[in-house]
Amino acid sequence: MKWLIAFCLFLSSPIWPLGKNPLPGDPFIIVNKRTNELAYIDEGAIQWITKVATGKEKEMTPEGLFTVIVKAKNPYYRKKNIPGGHPDNPLGTRWIGFDAHGTDGRIYGIHGTKDPTSIGKYVSQGCIRLLNEHVEYLYDKIPLGTKILIVNSDKTISELGIQYGALPSIP
Repeated sequence: MKWLIAFCLFLSSPIWPLGKNPLPGDPFIIVNKRTNELAYIDEGAIQWITKVATGKEKEMTPEGLFTVIVKAKNPYYRKKNIPGGHPDNPLGTRWIGFDAHGTDGRIYGIHGTKDPTSIGKYVSQGCIRLLNEHVEYLYDKIPLGTKILIVNSDKTISELGIQYGALPSIP
């Protein structure tokens, strides 16, 4: 009996090989590169689905489970020394950085764009682009520590949400 209790505690533990798993009710993001869609999950349900832009090449946008470790309003674009809020800044109005490949949250991120026509396409250097109003919505909803799962799957974004703990929508 003790081993069963210990096993159940292990399964529900925030410790697992991919890092702290999203606990039921925690905010969670899923990105499907195959369909260029993002799902925002909270309170155990898919709250919102939107189109995104991802990497020009399949391998450019990393796949796996990551953690949001940086958030910034009007982010500075370091590569070309463009201040935040400047109309030429390609990062848009918000940056939600995550720890892909052991980085510090300043290399890979979910961010806005100055080019809304890029949404739904494979055009980035590895980041995930959203319309500015969509990244602002997401930015306000998720705290640091939120988990982001990036996959390349034939499943719909709703099927992925259910697979990773969201309740099915009621038609």
